[in-house]
Amino acid sequence: MATETAPQALDVRVGVIGGGSMGGAIARGLVASDTLEGANVIVCDHGAAKLAALAEAGVTTRPDADALLAEDPSVVVLAVKPQVLGALLDEVSARLAGKLVVSIAAGVTLETLESRLPGARVVRVMPNLPVSVRSGASAVAGGTAATTDDVELVRTLFAALGSAGVMREDQLDAEGAVVGCGPAYFALMVDALTRAGIRAGLPAKASREMVNATMLGVAEMLKESGEHPRTYMERVTSPGGTTAAALYELEPLMVEGAYAAVDAALERTAELARG
Repeated sequence: MATETAPQALDVRVGVIGGGSMGGAIARGLVASDTLEGANVIVCDHGAAKLAALAEAGVTTRPDADALLAEDPSVVVLAVKPQVLGALLDEVSARLAGKLVVSIAAGVTLETLESRLPGARVVRVMPNLPVSVRSGASAVAGGTAATTDDVELVRTLFAALGSAGVMREDQLDAEGAVVGCGPAYFALMVDALTRAGIRAGLPAKASREMVNATMLGVAEMLKESGEHPRTYMERVTSPGGTTAAALYELEPLMVEGAYAAVDAALERTAELARG
């Protein structure tokens, strides 16, 4: 009987500046997936509690960016909010020349990053929070100095955290508005259906658990089958039945709401880009 061989860890050292929700999730996922050894994933953050939790997960931690960069990582992920990225670049840009630098900051363009990081090979990535359970979705776009190998390396790293694809930069903002914000949209849907169930007479705990299980089940079925969502809807909707009546009410509200939500997210992304 054939035995499975454990995946070979990549021989690359990654430094993550910022150990918050996203930066911490990226670091944990790279170690947990065996993509990188813990010694080759280094995170810095000002929060001692965050670093302690990351250290327990096998991640190497350092107290600040200076200590992290002293480890000479070949890939540096800037995992801080767009509002504080400028100050961080002022602090570290001179030390990032020649390195592959990955930014996950929404609305901060490759042109801006490259102007602030002379000599660096810059790649932008728009991930979403389910990378924390290695079921995320990430879009990758390379800058003018980034090589094909650079972009593929970054895609490989983020593919270990879920799905990752290479896109043009002009598509990243749309991906962020749809997929980056998507976890909140789905959580809102779960909450709304849970409250609807309670209103209809279901116990709160049972309503929440059943809605969660249903969302997970539908996601798994669509993923495994590759079936178009519209085809799936038609397959589970009987003519003149309860689902047909419910969709008649829900679909126009949900579609228009989704369009409006993505438009609002794109508008806010543009505002962040303007500073």
